[in-house]
Amino acid sequence: MAKKTAKPAKKPTPKARKSTPKPAKPIALYYWPTPNGHKISIMLEELGVPYAVHPVNIGKGEQFAPAFLKISPNNRMPAIIDPDGPGGRPISVFESGAILQYLGRKYGKFYPQDERARVAVEEWLFWQVGGLGPMAGQANHFLNYAPEDLPYAKKRYSDEVHRLLGVMNRRLEKKKFLAGAYSIADMACWSWVLSTSKYIALDEFPHVKAWRERVGKRKAVVRGKAVAAEARTPLTDEERQVLFGQRAR
Repeated sequence: MAKKTAKPAKKPTPKARKSTPKPAKPIALYYWPTPNGHKISIMLEELGVPYAVHPVNIGKGEQFAPAFLKISPNNRMPAIIDPDGPGGRPISVFESGAILQYLGRKYGKFYPQDERARVAVEEWLFWQVGGLGPMAGQANHFLNYAPEDLPYAKKRYSDEVHRLLGVMNRRLEKKKFLAGAYSIADMACWSWVLSTSKYIALDEFPHVKAWRERVGKRKAVVRGKAVAAEARTPLTDEERQVLFGQRAR
């Protein structure tokens, strides 16, 4: 019988080295400390993801810089560039509501996947984008910035903000947050309510007032609101012209 050839002993397999995950590249946040800017700084703080702030001084007209217009063609901040976008390629996103939705989808937080829950969030997000924000912005303009005293405009927009706060108050009478659970809808509305409470007392709207305090105590909200807060200074006449004298270019 032929002798069996002994098989060489197997060499011990070296243990695979654990690869150290690369730190995430920071999201570039193009920002100025306004209610719309706060939406995104708050969301990024809530997510706990790295981000780098790129100030866009809207009083000095930095929103019209050609490089910024490539990111935000509406020459408005906020905007973001995510270096790790879909397919691993960078993506830029403008418009605060679209940014909140993008970040909510990407990280799976504050923007539910369940269709019914997501619809509720979107209802109140678009309610802010299409109603509370524009109306509060116009009221603030005619009350605090318009060079002429225009009683009709002051009343028109203040009354509409008052109506919207009433809508919100009825919602929050039965809900802790606008869509049930804390979400991007609350982040979108909070800074605008904070702004409107400077000229419309919230004592008439106790549920909105309690919600404002409840959201405002969140650590991430405090941090997000504080981003570049020192940059917000009273407008000069030149800055007023930049902000309020815009036409198509």
